[in-house]
Amino acid sequence: EMSEISERSKQNVAHGLAWSYYVGYLKIVLPRIKESMEEISRTNPNMLACRETWKLHILIPLSCNVWDDLEKADSNIQYLTDLTETTLTRAGTKKRVYKHSLYTIRDEDNKTRHCAVEYATPLQTLYAMSQDECAAFSRDDRLEQAKLFYRTLEEILRGSKECAGTYRLIAYEEPREVETHFLSREILWHLRQQQREEYTVYEGTPTHTPAMAMGSTELSLQISNSDLPQPLRSDRP
Repeated sequence: EMSEISERSKQNVAHGLAWSYYVGYLKIVLPRIKESMEEISRTNPNMLACRETWKLHILIPLSCNVWDDLEKADSNIQYLTDLTETTLTRAGTKKRVYKHSLYTIRDEDNKTRHCAVEYATPLQTLYAMSQDECAAFSRDDRLEQAKLFYRTLEEILRGSKECAGTYRLIAYEEPREVETHFLSREILWHLRQQQREEYTVYEGTPTHTPAMAMGSTELSLQISNSDLPQPLRSDRP
């Protein structure tokens, strides 16, 4: 009976998506990310000069607007190569392949940096639910659940010893007016921030680590009246 009630009210959608994303994907790939970066660095030592950015940069747009092709999202982001694949047998699938792409990020002065970056794929599920009448999932529901997804994933990863120092969550709200290079600027801000953090630690100065580095966009991540998962409602105007 409780399961039926939970299913009808669509509780804990983002909470479940965050845990599934972590257990079924991030926990598998993140512990291997630095080793893959190391392999690229051996043959291209100048490409990945800042070891502090040897992480998987995970994009979390609160609009859930996920591009399949990052180069189309922002022309200052260009695909470079793929990192070494991880091949595992999972859930009956032989030799399941996990891989990440390395991108060149160009700034306004034509200077480049390189990083592994991809979207958090569960956001596609939230977006699809908001487009499907059967899900009874409004835009407000989608935004609230996107925020909850971010906060839940952040909490899970913070408690994961295997994934420590292997990721960077980049949550952001897209500007109302179209900005051609908004995404590349957002990624670059995080890359520079990581480099500054590295130098601060090297110099022995205490670092200030906020719950989330917001970059050029200030996010309001307050969720309803509680930090706990909330039931979704489709009766809002």
